[in-house]
Amino acid sequence: MKNKLKNIIQQENPIQKSRLSPWQAKLHEVIFEADTKAGRLFDVILLGAIFLSVIVVMLESISSIHENYGTFLIGIEWGLTILFTIEYILRILSIGKPIHYIFSFYGLVDLVSILPTYIGIWYSGTHSLAVIRALRFLRVFRILKLGKFIDSGNIILSALKSSRHKITVFMFAILTIVMIIGSLMFLIEGRTENSAFTSIPRSVYWAIVTLTTVGYGDISPVTALGQFLASILMIMGYAIIAVPTGIMTSEMITSTKTSSSHRKANCCKNCGYEGHDDDADFCKRCGDCLKKTKS
Repeated sequence: MKNKLKNIIQQENPIQKSRLSPWQAKLHEVIFEADTKAGRLFDVILLGAIFLSVIVVMLESISSIHENYGTFLIGIEWGLTILFTIEYILRILSIGKPIHYIFSFYGLVDLVSILPTYIGIWYSGTHSLAVIRALRFLRVFRILKLGKFIDSGNIILSALKSSRHKITVFMFAILTIVMIIGSLMFLIEGRTENSAFTSIPRSVYWAIVTLTTVGYGDISPVTALGQFLASILMIMGYAIIAVPTGIMTSEMITSTKTSSSHRKANCCKNCGYEGHDDDADFCKRCGDCLKKTKS
C-alpha cells in the first residue's frame, strides 16, 4: 500500500531532471558532496587552506614578523586567494542555478572571504579582513557529519526569532531605566567638585556599565545619595540578567519539542541548498530530485 501511494505521488509530481552535464555533475559531487571519498578529501584540503590563510593573516599583523617575513607571507596570502577564487568559480559552474548559491549564506561568505585581498590593491590594510575566512570553518559541521550541532544552532536561531518581541520590549525597558537613573545621577553628582558625571549621556553610560555588572570603575559616585542609587542599580543588574535567560530558555524548550528531524549532508545539484530532512527525496527550495541517478 505504501509503495502504491509513493508511485502515485511520483506520477503526480514528476522528478525534475538535473540540468547538469556529466562533468558538472562530477564536479558537484567532488565540491559539494561530503559523503564521497573525493568530496571528503576536497573539503579536508579546503579546511587546511582556510586554516593556513587565517594563520598567515594573524602572523602578518605582528610587526616583527611582518618586517622579516612580510613579503613571504603576502606571497602565501595571494596564492591562497587565487586558489579560493578558482574554487568559488568552480562552485558556480557546478550548480544548475548559480544565482541561488551566489546569494546563499555560504556563497556570500565564500565571496567576502576573497574580496579583502583584491581590495587591498587599492586600499592598503584591507587584506587583514581576510580573517573573515574563519567563517568558512562552519563547513566542518557538514564534513564531519555533525548534523546534530547544526540542528542545535537552528533551535537557538528559532528561539531568538520567536522571542524577538519579548526581547525588544525588555531592551526598551532597560533603556528607559538607564536613562532615568543616569539623569538622576547627573542631578545628584553633577554639581559636586571634580565630578565625573559631567553630562547626562556620560551618566547614562555609567548606568549601563553598572547595570550590566561590568563596572569599569572609571566613573563612580562620591555622595551618599549617589552611592545609595548606585547600590540599587547594581542589585537590579543581577535581577535583570535573569530575564532574557528565562525568555530564551522557555523558547528553546518549545523549539526543541517541535524540531525532531535531522539533516542530510548532501547538497542539491540544481540550486546548492543544504540541510534537507532525512526522508527528503526532493529539494525544498527548487524541487529537484535529491537521489543520485545511476550513470
